Amino acid sequence: MDVLKLYWRSLTLLAPERALAIGLAAANVALAVVALAEPILFGHVVDTLSKGEGALPLIGAWAGIGLFGIVAGVAVSTFADRMAHRRRLALLAEAFEHALTLPPAYHASRGSGAVASTINWGTENLFWVWLRALREQLAAAVSIVLLVPTAIGMDWRMAVILAILTACYFLLNVIAVRKTSAGQRKAEDIRYDVSSRIVDTVGNVTVVQSFTRFADEIAEMRRLTGKLLATQYPVLTWWAILIVLQRSAATITMVAIFAVGALLASRGEMTVGEIVSFVGFASLLISRLDTVSGFFTSLYSNAPTLRDYFGLMDSRPAIVDQPHAKALVVRAAEVRYEDVSFHYPGTSQGISDVGIHVAPGRTVAIVGPTGSGKSTTVSLLQRLRAPDAGRITIDGQDLADVTLASLRREIAVVFQEAHLFNRSIADNIRIGRPTATDAEVEHAARLAEAHEFVMQKPGGYGFVIGERGASLSGGERQRIAIARAILKDSTILV
Repeated sequence: MDVLKLYWRSLTLLAPERALAIGLAAANVALAVVALAEPILFGHVVDTLSKGEGALPLIGAWAGIGLFGIVAGVAVSTFADRMAHRRRLALLAEAFEHALTLPPAYHASRGSGAVASTINWGTENLFWVWLRALREQLAAAVSIVLLVPTAIGMDWRMAVILAILTACYFLLNVIAVRKTSAGQRKAEDIRYDVSSRIVDTVGNVTVVQSFTRFADEIAEMRRLTGKLLATQYPVLTWWAILIVLQRSAATITMVAIFAVGALLASRGEMTVGEIVSFVGFASLLISRLDTVSGFFTSLYSNAPTLRDYFGLMDSRPAIVDQPHAKALVVRAAEVRYEDVSFHYPGTSQGISDVGIHVAPGRTVAIVGPTGSGKSTTVSLLQRLRAPDAGRITIDGQDLADVTLASLRREIAVVFQEAHLFNRSIADNIRIGRPTATDAEVEHAARLAEAHEFVMQKPGGYGFVIGERGASLSGGERQRIAIARAILKDSTILV
């Protein structure tokens, strides 16, 4: 089943701490044995007391095993929790790093809100998969496996009752999963739409206010949330029905254990202590089945989020370094486009047979109407896209044969939109050279004619400009972008 593959792949992400994971798994086995031993000892204590014999040794053993279970349980919970937190943060950083390598087209198709949600919720769900597996699920599964032969060894007739309960739980979960899988997938898709809508609207709050879009945006958000509820309610109803049926099966099982046990005891085929042990087995089995059932319920509910997370991690950058790629060596910075063509997949848009020669030290302007391919031509120079035909060279070196990092270090760009971060003015100017001194930052700002307005801001270069530079005017944002490119001091300026 697809969800089990997701579960297994989730567990394999613990490989960097496999020694600790194996140790926790072994501790879970020990806890399962302890949980199974307690009802057996309880039954022996009852039989011993009913015979008027001394039960203190058995009670002492019972207390010792119980104390061991408590200490081991605390240790397992503590170490499992810490490991799950470490792995979650490590994978969150890894997913963030990977997302930054994906092409702009990927982010444009998904939306920044959806990508952020995928990273956050994906790693959050992985955290709970690991924590529940190592703190609850493994011990529960081992308890169930050990309980079956133990119960059969004591009395097969009573064991059949427990087996029927197990089968009921399994069938009920299968039915619930089949009834809810499609609905849960649809609900997750709508949830991403809601998240993307929030990010999109809040990020353009100035437009919303200027064009009086309050009522329309609120109405659309209410429509999406209403659609989400309409999709989620049937799923929640099925899981509620599952819980009711499981509770009913558990109650019937307990009644059956007492009834059959009483009948067998009246025939002298079972002792009171054995009945008590089976009641303990039934309670243990019910709690373990509830644990496993709850786990798979959450696993199926969160499967769409995990799929999206792994889909993100499996996505590959459109442009990667060739195995033989070498660092770009710039001497004169002569740029040539040689019969370069590129077209966007499925469209006729793009450029064809472009030839450009930019001599060292020269400034060249590419002029044309909207949609003629100016931005596409520039993006090919940075290898944000790869040509379908032809080649681009710098000092005779084909860009396809050089490393991306070395190429992009040699190019500074002032984008059509400033693309500023919600950080200080100094931090934004330093994007291309994080090690630049304050004096160098100021010098770049002066060259971009930004220093005077920067010093008028509260805190000067330490002024935090807001998301996308919302606290600056359009002209100020552009000046900061120019200062950023100047400070990078690359050999090619776009």
